[in-house]
Amino acid sequence: MSPIIIKTIQFFLSLSLLIVLHELGHFIPAKLFKTRVEKFYLFFDVKFSLFKKKIGETVYGIGWLPLGGYVKIAGMIDESMDTEAMKEEPKPWEFRSKPAWQRLIIMLGGVTVNFVLAVIIYIGMAWSYGEEFIPADSLKDGFWVTEKSIGDKLGVQTGDLIVAIDGEKVQKFGSLPIEIINGNTMTIQRDGQTFEKEIPVDFIATLLEDEDKIRFITLRRPFFVGEIPDDSANKDSGLMAEDKIIAIEGREVKYFDEVKPLLEEFKSQKVELTVLRNDKQKLSIPVHISDTATVGFRPGLIDTDAMKDLGLLDIQKVKYSFLESIPAGIDKGISTLSGYVKQMKKIFNPSTGAYKGVGGFAAIGGLFPDAWNWPAFWSATAFISIILAFMNILPIPALDGGHVMFLLYEIVTGRKPSDKFLEYAQMIGFFLLIALLLFANGNDVYKWLFK
Repeated sequence: MSPIIIKTIQFFLSLSLLIVLHELGHFIPAKLFKTRVEKFYLFFDVKFSLFKKKIGETVYGIGWLPLGGYVKIAGMIDESMDTEAMKEEPKPWEFRSKPAWQRLIIMLGGVTVNFVLAVIIYIGMAWSYGEEFIPADSLKDGFWVTEKSIGDKLGVQTGDLIVAIDGEKVQKFGSLPIEIINGNTMTIQRDGQTFEKEIPVDFIATLLEDEDKIRFITLRRPFFVGEIPDDSANKDSGLMAEDKIIAIEGREVKYFDEVKPLLEEFKSQKVELTVLRNDKQKLSIPVHISDTATVGFRPGLIDTDAMKDLGLLDIQKVKYSFLESIPAGIDKGISTLSGYVKQMKKIFNPSTGAYKGVGGFAAIGGLFPDAWNWPAFWSATAFISIILAFMNILPIPALDGGHVMFLLYEIVTGRKPSDKFLEYAQMIGFFLLIALLLFANGNDVYKWLFK
C-alpha cells in the first residue's frame, strides 16, 4: 500500500477519534445539566451530510468537510450562527438559561477530554512499551554536528556536549533538537570547559530554510567498512566488510566525522589504512583515495546497541508497572504541553521566524509514519490531542477559549455580555480562524511547490 495512503488513513482515524471525544467532552456535561443538544457531528455538514440519524432530541451525523466537528447546543451562539432562535424567550433547557458555572464546565469539557486523552495514551504507551533512550551525558566524546553552517550559527561544534537548556539538565539525547528549538540559553561542555551561550533568537528561521537539515546533531559513530562495489578502485585491496578503520597514515581516528578531513588531505594519493578485523586482528592495508576524497566503499552501519557494547554511550531501558505508568504518563502529558506552549511563544514572536514553520493538514499528516506502526500512531495522536487542547483554549471568539473568556468575565463582574455582542465576537473569531487556516495550509502548499 502506498505510504501516502497509509498516512492518510492514520490521519483520518486519529482526527475522527479526537473530534468525537472532544465533542463528547461538551455533550456529556450538557446532558448532565439537562441542556438540549440538537446536533452531534463528526466533520462539518455544509449543505448536506454523508450520514445522519435522529435519536431522541439529537441528530447524530457525519459531514463531508473534514475540518473538525461540533455539537449544536440549544440556546448557545456558536458556529451555526442560529440568531433566529436567540430572539425567542430563553427556555429552561437552553444553554443560556443555565448558571454560569454550568456553562463554564460545558465549555471546558472538550479541552479537558483532549488533555486527559493524551495522558491516558501516554500512560498506556508507558505500560505497554516502556521507554528506551540514550542519556545525554553518556556520550563519551560529545555529538557530531553534521551541518557545519547550522552548527556555526548555533555556536556548537563536533565534540561538544550540551548539558543543559535554560538551566534544565538535558536528560535524553533524542530530545535535544526540540529542546534547543524551545530554549533560550544552553550550557556547553567543550574540551573540559563548561560555558553558557545564548541560542540565537532567529535560529528556528535558520532551520526552516532547509528542513532536511533540521537533524543537524547526531551521534558520533565509528567508521566501519560497508559494501565495496565491484567498480571500486579498492575492490581488491584486501579490505573486508565490517573492518573498523582506526588510523589513516598512522593518524588515529575513532569516529566517522574524523575521517573526512584526513581523506581531503590525502586525496588522489595512496595511503595506509589501519583496520581492526573481528575486534582483534589489526591490519595495515594500502588503498587509493580518489580525487573527490572518497575510499570507494559505503560506510558500514552500526546501531546504538553495538555502540553501547563498544562503551561509547549508554542506553537506558525503563519498564513500567501499571501503577508506575500513571505518573510517567502524567509527566509526559505535562512536559509535552509545556514544550508546545514554548513553541507557540516562539511562533507569536516575529523575530524568531518560527511562523514560517506553521503547518496545516499536510504538516499534521506528516506526523504519522509511512508504514503502519501502533506506537508511532498513538504517539502522534496524543501529541495532536495536546495541540487541540491548547489551541481550543486560546481566548479567541469561536473557540472554546473565547466562550470561557466571556463566561469568566460574567462570573467575575456579574454582568453577562449581550447576545448581539457575542454574535459579533463569534463572527470576528470565525474570520480569524479562517485566516489562520488559510495561512497554515498556504505554508504547506508553498513548501510543497518551492522546497
